[in-house]
Amino acid sequence: MSEYFEGTYYKHQKNGQTVCLIPGRTKNAAFIQVITNDNSYQYNFKSMDVTGCYFGRNGIVVNLPSIKGSISYSNITPLKYDIMGPFKLFPMECRHKIVSMHHKLNGSLIIHKKQLDFTGGTGYIEGDSGRSFPKKYIWLQCNDFSEKCSIMISIAHIPFYITKFMGCIAVAYFKEKEYRFATYLGVKIVTVTKNKLTLTQGKYTLEADLTHDYSHPLASPKNGKMDRTIYESNTSKSKIRLFENNKLLFEVSSNNTSFECEGIN
Repeated sequence: MSEYFEGTYYKHQKNGQTVCLIPGRTKNAAFIQVITNDNSYQYNFKSMDVTGCYFGRNGIVVNLPSIKGSISYSNITPLKYDIMGPFKLFPMECRHKIVSMHHKLNGSLIIHKKQLDFTGGTGYIEGDSGRSFPKKYIWLQCNDFSEKCSIMISIAHIPFYITKFMGCIAVAYFKEKEYRFATYLGVKIVTVTKNKLTLTQGKYTLEADLTHDYSHPLASPKNGKMDRTIYESNTSKSKIRLFENNKLLFEVSSNNTSFECEGIN
């Protein structure tokens, strides 16, 4: 299939420093993208058989020009079941997966001769595959909170056979408990702007207030080719609240939230 891509997003955070690596491939090419607090980098290859590099559930080894090191993972935290729910059974423009909401890190990376130690930090892994990223979407992820908490929210324009709709998948992982919001569970998207998100589902309400920092360019797929440009920030500010029957269950905030927004004001 010519119109195909896949990529996995490996995120590492500690003390305000974030480094995300995205190895992926299309039918005829492969790539590794890197985003830091200050910059983004793209490396292109003929295949994903990149000498000296490894990416997996137990860690990464990186041997790229100007970026080298290794980080191992422990206490991987998968979801209870596929984030796509029943939509995993249907052909989709873009299919999402979450490998780990939260895990511990041990190791370091050297980026342009500067060593970043991630030992004791937290990680996150997700992935995408299909033909194209949605033409309109908003996405955020953060696990850099004072409490053990990891949050991912994605709202996107979804073409589905002869119809289309704004779909949602979101997870708040807090104190070992998974709170999931999704179109297939009946979520209602009450507010969706680049500065405010409000979701309701049954007795739960999830709110996110967002303030954006400088974003860095990344290549993204369109019809199986990495020729679209999106922008991601590692240092956006967020304040996120979860309510149950209008009672506040938790409120967390961070200055190190990963954020992308395309086509939503």
